[in-house]
Amino acid sequence: MTAWTEDAVATELLACEADRRDRVKFTDEWPELDLDTGYRIQDETLRRRLARGEVVTGVKLGLTSKAKQERMGVDTPLVAWLTDAMVLQPGDPVPQGALIHPRVEPEIVFVMGERLEGPGVTAEQALAAVATVSAGAEVIDSRYRDFKFTAGDVVADNASSGAYVVSPDGVGPGGVDLAGEAVRVEVDGELVYEGTGADVLGHPAEALALAVNELARRGHAIEAGWTVLTGGITDAVFATPGSTVVCRFSTLGDVALSCGEA
Repeated sequence: MTAWTEDAVATELLACEADRRDRVKFTDEWPELDLDTGYRIQDETLRRRLARGEVVTGVKLGLTSKAKQERMGVDTPLVAWLTDAMVLQPGDPVPQGALIHPRVEPEIVFVMGERLEGPGVTAEQALAAVATVSAGAEVIDSRYRDFKFTAGDVVADNASSGAYVVSPDGVGPGGVDLAGEAVRVEVDGELVYEGTGADVLGHPAEALALAVNELARRGHAIEAGWTVLTGGITDAVFATPGSTVVCRFSTLGDVALSCGEA
């Protein structure tokens, strides 16, 4: 059995990502991998991403909806990093050749107009720093077999990051009822899930405040120009090769993803 350390877990997670290889969760062998340890590993994997040339584009939240928490068996929201290597342009297919078992979930997305730094930031203060709001979708992936993990495992794995796409048609945050914004998730034209912005911690701005306050605990802030994925409004659907997933928002527009080829 491997004697796991933070450095060794970071190395293994990045190797699994590069090799498109899944594995059992680390806590099966290293039960001491708690949430704080997971965040230290997450920051180490970010350091290595930056060293190889990636650029931070923002942050993402995970497990902000009760549906996702129940589905994954984790009862706390999570914060993780976005980089330019994860960006999909509208019309790009799901990169099946780079991912292990991708799933798609709808997101309300903020683009920051001002730097935001915690601690103690309220949802109202957080929203005041937002420049635009857009429809988006995250393609989540996991280095863990069957998406089975604890909170520490998934935080170390950058909260199941994979790829993301943001609609270019952003609006000012005052131009949309963020809690009431509805979304329908369709796979090949069939409705699979429905939800509203209120499913994200009651209001997406609460997710933004949670993110910046958690980052402050770790010595980070959210910078102007960054993208913030506020968390999946509904459970995620499998990105089955050959299918199309459409996230239809009530006022923010549609985000469609071709799931590519096997």
